Amino acid sequence: MSTSLKIVGVKSLLKWTLGAALLLFAWVGLALFGGLRGWWLTPVAPTDDVTAFHAWARAEIERGDPVAGALLLLESGDGVARTFTEGHNENTLFPAASLSKLLAALAVHSLVADGRADLDEPVSTYLTRWQLPETEFDEKVVTLRRLLSHTSGLTDGLGFGDYKPKESVPTLEASLNEPRASGGRTPVIAQGQAPGKFLYSGGGYLVIELVVEELSGLRFAEYVEQTVFRPAGMTRSTYEYPGNSVRNIAPIFDSNRTPLPWFRYASNAATGLATTAADLARLAAYARQLHALRKPEAFEFGAPIWGAGAILYAPIADDFVFGHDGANDPAINSSIRINPVTGDAFVMLVSGHPDLATRIGSEWVFWQTGTPDILAVEQALGSALLPIVVGGALILFTFIVTKTGSDRRKP
Repeated sequence: MSTSLKIVGVKSLLKWTLGAALLLFAWVGLALFGGLRGWWLTPVAPTDDVTAFHAWARAEIERGDPVAGALLLLESGDGVARTFTEGHNENTLFPAASLSKLLAALAVHSLVADGRADLDEPVSTYLTRWQLPETEFDEKVVTLRRLLSHTSGLTDGLGFGDYKPKESVPTLEASLNEPRASGGRTPVIAQGQAPGKFLYSGGGYLVIELVVEELSGLRFAEYVEQTVFRPAGMTRSTYEYPGNSVRNIAPIFDSNRTPLPWFRYASNAATGLATTAADLARLAAYARQLHALRKPEAFEFGAPIWGAGAILYAPIADDFVFGHDGANDPAINSSIRINPVTGDAFVMLVSGHPDLATRIGSEWVFWQTGTPDILAVEQALGSALLPIVVGGALILFTFIVTKTGSDRRKP
């Protein structure tokens, strides 16, 4: 074969190889996009069949075997299905972990509605008892809106650590200066990056708690009692340590089923709420009225993920399924997810399992909307693996067959 023919053959092979590579690349991108849109996932129950979804959820609870659990499913604001572990009911008191942040956000929006706060004013103008540490960044960009949506530039990543029943809980100011973090870390509540980018900050909600106290002249718990608990009709929810005298409270266990005492936390706003399934059902109806909670404020890869105090789980119509989850050591998990278009909602509280409420809640969102839950992105992307492999194999097979046929037809 002449040198010129060899060169033509190499160029042809490169052309075919490049074409195959580009098509493979395009297919991988399309498959991943489809994963995020739910193309490769199947709802756990037929759409609009709440009985079937409840049966699936009940089976998951039995399989997960939490020590204590409460599940409520609501349609148009009314409870239509419920499951409780033995000895517990819709009025059993559970620790709510970071679900507490949703109520802190409602408290802030109450101050805004009363004209006592502005979401876009620097929080430093509201604080006298403590101020953010000086850094290279401008503290005037730290606003309530950015604290609520975790876009203020605070880099603490809290995770509040717990306090045992006989330990003294520090003041807000002391905790702001030296917060106790889960996992034994020693974070600093301060700006560590420019604002705008989403970065979860429990410390930001400790700052919010102080703002609420400074502007209201009340303890945070008292203000939430007046502006959230009472208007929403939440009768058992509390920030007080339940102790041994309070009846109908969930036992606390770790994931190895070792019994533990109820813990206390230095931030009521970030993680200190104790609540019931019945109270969260009432909260769902109350929070649904406040659109500002779910106005997109934080984005990842261009997609809205957080509002001014609420997680945006999935888009629906011109709105979002919204709410908040909570998870604390050793094995506490909570979730409230609200469909503002229909009034449907998902409420679940768990002790003794680290993520059961979140997993079932994510499936509820997909069942409701057909779009994967924002907290189930890993699962959504994972669903694209089989289509990528199968589609990639078909593309390569087609190119090999086509290239072989083309070579045979050449003189």
